[in-house]
Amino acid sequence: MTGPLTGLAPDEVLLRQQRDGPNALPVVTSHGLWTTLREVAGEPMILLLLAAGAVYLVLGAAGDALLLLGFVVMVIVITVVQSRRTEHALDALRDLSSPTALVIRLGQRLRIPARDLVRGDLMALTEGDRIPADGVLRVADGITVDESLLTGESLPVAKTAAPDQTQALRPDAGDPPSVYAGTLMVTGNGVAEVVAIGSQAEIGRIGAALAAVVATPTGLQRETGRLVRRLALVGLGLCAVMAVIYALSRGGDAAAWTQGLLAGIAMAMAVMPEELPMLLTVFFALGAWRIARHRVLTRHLPTIENLGAISVLCTDKTGTLTMNRMAVERAVFGGRTCRRADAEGLAPAGDLLAVAALASRPEAVDPMDRALLAAVAERPRRTEPGRLVRTWPLVRPLLATAQGWQAADGAIIQVAAKGAPEAIATLCRLTGEERQRMEAQVQAMATDGLRVLAVGRGSVAGALTGAALADLPLAYVGLVAFADPLRPAVPAAVAECQTAGIRVVMITGDHPQTALAIAAQAGIAHDGTVLTGAIMERLSDADLAQRLRTVPVCARITPEAKLRIVRALQAGGDVVAMTGDGVNDAPALKAADVGIAMGGRGTDVAREAADLVLLDDDFTAIVTAIRLGRRVYDNLRKGVVFTCAVHVPIAGLSLLPIFNVHWPLLLLPVHIMFLEMVIDPSCSLVFEAEPGAPDLMRRPARKAGENLYSLPLLYAGLIQGGSALAVCLGVFAYAHGSHPEPVVRALVFTTLVAAIMTMIVANRSWSLNLWQVLRTPNLPQVWVLTGTAAVLAATLGIPGVQGFFRFGPLHLDDLAIALVGGVGCIAWFELIKGWSRRNLRPASYPRPLHDSDRVGPAGR
Repeated sequence: MTGPLTGLAPDEVLLRQQRDGPNALPVVTSHGLWTTLREVAGEPMILLLLAAGAVYLVLGAAGDALLLLGFVVMVIVITVVQSRRTEHALDALRDLSSPTALVIRLGQRLRIPARDLVRGDLMALTEGDRIPADGVLRVADGITVDESLLTGESLPVAKTAAPDQTQALRPDAGDPPSVYAGTLMVTGNGVAEVVAIGSQAEIGRIGAALAAVVATPTGLQRETGRLVRRLALVGLGLCAVMAVIYALSRGGDAAAWTQGLLAGIAMAMAVMPEELPMLLTVFFALGAWRIARHRVLTRHLPTIENLGAISVLCTDKTGTLTMNRMAVERAVFGGRTCRRADAEGLAPAGDLLAVAALASRPEAVDPMDRALLAAVAERPRRTEPGRLVRTWPLVRPLLATAQGWQAADGAIIQVAAKGAPEAIATLCRLTGEERQRMEAQVQAMATDGLRVLAVGRGSVAGALTGAALADLPLAYVGLVAFADPLRPAVPAAVAECQTAGIRVVMITGDHPQTALAIAAQAGIAHDGTVLTGAIMERLSDADLAQRLRTVPVCARITPEAKLRIVRALQAGGDVVAMTGDGVNDAPALKAADVGIAMGGRGTDVAREAADLVLLDDDFTAIVTAIRLGRRVYDNLRKGVVFTCAVHVPIAGLSLLPIFNVHWPLLLLPVHIMFLEMVIDPSCSLVFEAEPGAPDLMRRPARKAGENLYSLPLLYAGLIQGGSALAVCLGVFAYAHGSHPEPVVRALVFTTLVAAIMTMIVANRSWSLNLWQVLRTPNLPQVWVLTGTAAVLAATLGIPGVQGFFRFGPLHLDDLAIALVGGVGCIAWFELIKGWSRRNLRPASYPRPLHDSDRVGPAGR
């Protein structure tokens, strides 16, 4: 340590980082490129392709076998690229969620990644922090630490500062001056000098692993996996059945059996929706990545599913709705009121502010403590406060704190107290007219949206050991009011929530009138009724749930009461999002459907209990996350409909020729693999990149537990796919008998490709028409449609490629029929969209796309 609370210089930090390495345990990455390749190679679709290639080799068609092998390589490349893209998105989330540390370097407090700590750094530790490295306490104020990670002992261990500034870490947990990486600050504040990092720390020596963000499968992903496995088994069964039927119906010779096997393989590939697992993985991972770009960290991927269903958003006031930039705005003492805007400013209130500052922690973290210390620092100090000898922390239900100071030359201890006005009034034993006067002053300032603290002081002779704050002789000094301006974007964000059917409930520990004033500024509609903590205590759970349906402002609420609010709202059928930052907020965050922790001022305990972490503690970021969550789920539904729709004509064209001996095989494995090259990137890239629908935040919240694979959604896909199949069969009926078999196959295949490309565009939006959709930028769509058209042109126009696909040349009139049929196959869908716009949408529809929904540098 280079000096008291000074810390290391940057040059020294760099030298120590080079010498000792990062403050991190060695991590073995098990999911690398080769692991991904092995997983992809074991997919049923790949195995079916390899089987088809083997059949072609038996038939002596080495060119067809090589073509299928090329498709296998392409499928693997696409899957690996998508998988690596997902991995990179998750890696970015891990980087954002890595532990941080508050250090003192050259006298400045800096928030840095915990891995950048070095031996000799000074860590500032506060209540609720996860300690990032082993250290020795140099300053300690009421610290207790949960060391159960190391010892298994559930009771917190009291810690004290090392009496000798050269004392090193002792290797036994429970040592009073020693703190250890991975353990949890339960109470108090302090400064510790880092003495061991990474694998040299106690947690490294015993082989413990630090917690990290892990991409675990969501319930929807598990459900999809089961669905795909079942359909894979059905497909393999159909493969065998169709092969036997085809072979026996065509004479049963060797050629019939090999052709039947190819037909069966094509049928199995056609009914297998292998795109769905990748669809979910990509959507959730990239959805979390997109949300992270708005400074909101998604700690658990299932949260993406819940965001679109939020119906009640419970939010803190300070720092979330407001700027959390407290400044002393007004002071009331001795019948006089001083305002910062007055000519004299706050100078006449110097004594009041000095007492309030003495009741604040010297190393202030709380915004109001900082504001008081800053206000006192603006004028010269008249006398030194002396030595801090005793602290009374806030212990509910008495909402007040105090500190005792002893001068170096005296035995008298000066006690300074501050807290909620009603608490200080009780401590100072105010009664009658004096108390009424104070309450009226508080009411007036709270109505102006100011946060008010009362201040008291007293003198005590002798030691304070064991003395209760309520027993001390305190005298009332005055009131200090703080201004914390509303964030400028909050009213618009609240209005957007209300338009989206999301009720915003403000929960604060402030005075009821302050809460009502800020709620009015934020646009939270209320009738002047406030639910206070005192009222809550008198209500039953059923009555509380009933009250919360109509009251959007809760004041004088303790963190412990938030859990009861969450459960009451959930009992009423709401999907609840709850914000919090303290240790005591953790149960409510865990119980909420979406727990949202503050990344800037929040404790590690709150962050670990939450689903989302706001890196900037900004309410508007919550609304952005909800909007993006709705976008992810909305686009996921489009992808599911498209996947369901596209497999219907493929399965139909693979199945029907097997039962009619006069029909040629219309789709072979090579054709289906071509289609897979279109389907896979369409599902996971085109629909994922689709901007949010114009009315996304004008819809009511999605119902909790709504099934992604609902019957209406599946019916929509089946009807779209059935329409495409009908058009393809109509084109087949037109050409069969009058055109050679290779030409018929080419004509039907071209119709099917055109239909699939049309379904891609049509399903991008279920409200905008085709022209509006095409005008909305979506770069992956351009790649997919352009690439598909180019490869289709090659298969139809290059003789060598025609042979591989068993195609014949098409005349322009036949090509026109195929393209018109494919494009027009779901014209009915466009008619339905037009009707719904006229009859089901508001007159203002469509609104301009939200900037954060657009594709491009700003939206991506």
